[in-house]
Amino acid sequence: MVSGKILLVDDDRNFIDLVKIRLESASYKVTAALQEEEAIEAIKEQTFDVSLVDLQLIHQDGISLMERLHAILPEMPVIIVTAYGTIGSAVEAMKRGAYSYITKPFNPPDLLLQIEKALENRRLTSEIKRLKGLLKEKYEFSNIVAKSEKMQRVLEVVSRIAQTDSTVYIHGESGTGKELIAKAVHVASERRDKPFVAINCAALPENLLESELFGHEKGAFTGAIRSKRGLFTQGHEGTIFLDEIGDMPLSIQAKLLRVLQERQFYPVGSERSVEVDIRVIVATQRDLEDQVKQGLFREDLFYRIHVVPILLPPLRERKEDIPPLARYFLKKFSGEMKKEVKGFTPKAIQKLMLHEWPGNVRELENTIEYAVAMAQKDVLTEDLILKTTLSISQGSVKPLREARDEFEKEYLIRLLELCEGNVTNASKLAGKHRVDFYDLLKKHGLKTEDFRES
Repeated sequence: MVSGKILLVDDDRNFIDLVKIRLESASYKVTAALQEEEAIEAIKEQTFDVSLVDLQLIHQDGISLMERLHAILPEMPVIIVTAYGTIGSAVEAMKRGAYSYITKPFNPPDLLLQIEKALENRRLTSEIKRLKGLLKEKYEFSNIVAKSEKMQRVLEVVSRIAQTDSTVYIHGESGTGKELIAKAVHVASERRDKPFVAINCAALPENLLESELFGHEKGAFTGAIRSKRGLFTQGHEGTIFLDEIGDMPLSIQAKLLRVLQERQFYPVGSERSVEVDIRVIVATQRDLEDQVKQGLFREDLFYRIHVVPILLPPLRERKEDIPPLARYFLKKFSGEMKKEVKGFTPKAIQKLMLHEWPGNVRELENTIEYAVAMAQKDVLTEDLILKTTLSISQGSVKPLREARDEFEKEYLIRLLELCEGNVTNASKLAGKHRVDFYDLLKKHGLKTEDFRES
């Protein structure tokens, strides 16, 4: 198996022959060039993982050749090789783009180590670039599928407020893409290179939610064996997304209000305040104005978060987005499953358009994923659309992770009821260690004392 492709440039044929043998014995594929133009022609014809270039060549110095090579293949690491090793030439080579510098004579293991490090550096650089590209492709608002006029207006608002630090309030039904819009705002802002942290306020009980948001000091409560940084601290200079803020307990609402007003807070159990620079984006599917009237949500906090409101329309109100969204998900899942599914039959599209989509975009995504998984032809037919284990009347198909979490919580509840809150017996029945079982209980906000007989 080839470890990598190396371009070797040196005007000493004996040196080239010797190094080539050593590198090929280490499973590298080596292309040698005695002159500068040979190297240029070689790199135009094929891609190399790393290049070894002699500093003193016949017609020009190796650093100048390196710059010509980088003009063609910018990401290729170049190791400069020379018999005239000086600090000055080493510094100059590194300043002008060399990955590293090695002097003749050198031990073969040293050269191999340099090459391995250069290859690892290139791999990491390529991976970072790939991930950044995926992030930009997925979350940049200009790439969000939105053909309808209503969604175009949403994206227009996003583009206008992205560069500000104003608090954003996103309202919409479940599955409309509230977190996607929040991430689009972040990626389009000046904070894009800083953290984006997110939390579902409905997913944690009050004590855990406060700790997750603001952190805690060691010994602040039972089980706090070490200090912990909260999400507000972790997201410093970036963005925090508070999903389902309508489910946030009133006690934590008061603390959030302080953060929005003064940009500081106290971690649980701490007497020292923490200052934070962070943009806040919130989302909810609840009617917060109605909750304010019922006393379930603070009025002063409502006005603090309701600075830039964005209403995400349900999919049934923007049906012109269904075909492009369906094609987007088809392409996504065909690639992931390595299947050649190219499109939909007219009747399949018609079935998609007639459905009311109570689960919105999330339901559509799950529907297309199922159809691609079950497809045996290169097009999706109407019999594959919405044909799931749940009937349409039962609502949208939940994501696998959400369904699994619900089953896991229900399973734990039944175990604790059966064992009357005895963790030792319950963990044995579940086939789990006590520590792992406690972690599961913490994840789902379950307390053993709630299941013990008084």
